[in-house]
Amino acid sequence: MKILVTGGAGFIGSNLVERLLKDNHEVVVIDNLLRGNKIPKETLSKITFHQGDICDAELVTEITKGCDVIFHLAAILGVDIVADNPVETMDVEVIGMRNIANAAIKHSVKKLLYASTSGIYGHSAIEKAVSEELLVDPRTSYAMAKRFNEIYLRSLFEEKRLQSIAIRFFNVYGYRQDDRMVIPRFYKQAMSGEPITVFGTGEQTRDFTFIDDTIEACIQLMEKVDGCEIVNVANENESNIENLARTIKSVTGSDSEIKYIDASKKRYDYEVERRFGSSDKLYRLTNYKPSTPLDAGLKKTFDL
Repeated sequence: MKILVTGGAGFIGSNLVERLLKDNHEVVVIDNLLRGNKIPKETLSKITFHQGDICDAELVTEITKGCDVIFHLAAILGVDIVADNPVETMDVEVIGMRNIANAAIKHSVKKLLYASTSGIYGHSAIEKAVSEELLVDPRTSYAMAKRFNEIYLRSLFEEKRLQSIAIRFFNVYGYRQDDRMVIPRFYKQAMSGEPITVFGTGEQTRDFTFIDDTIEACIQLMEKVDGCEIVNVANENESNIENLARTIKSVTGSDSEIKYIDASKKRYDYEVERRFGSSDKLYRLTNYKPSTPLDAGLKKTFDL
């Protein structure tokens, strides 16, 4: 198939592009490159690349011609960046989605897969693994815009029959992720002998999902699921941040101390105490679940 990947030069996007090429698909990428280009040079020669903005409706419409599937991953990412730019964050999500969806309908794209987020769950149901049936609790500009787009996609399916899957990613980590995110930040600090800085007590938990598992889930959803769905992609394992820091110290052999620091006020709505997800629906739909243990994923990521 011919597949468009928005945000394809980013962390998840560049890994997805390589997998799609491996599966013999024709790949088109659009990315504004504000965060650089993570696509390997040898891969760039095998795809059609457009440097541009998803908020440019004319460009999006043009490059969507002939595409069978769209993976819409483009977004503003990073807690501090999003917190400092809430309006731009929402504009990119909402305007970008409208442009992508309009182009998909105009060119009869078969399916749109959208990168949503576990952040939509907010502070709700922290005592158990969260599932798609749970009443969500978005509290940030980023999460609110992601939830809006999920509802927008449902409306487009009902009115225009555009098939779509909103994928709620849970703390994806792996190759090429930059240190806006916690795992590469801890790794960088550990390898340089600097203190590993943990916000708060370190008792807050997350569900870290390895990039290879995440990409496999995306492929399975593309190939096997029709209609309009919202699906978690989670490893179903709860890891606290202090344990993450200690695990990274162990796998790297670092002597760095673990230093606990206060989080800034603007991070409050992002700093939920517990979050881990259920991938039961993913399994029901595709017969696949993420399964890579955190220590194994870390060793693969950093080639340790």
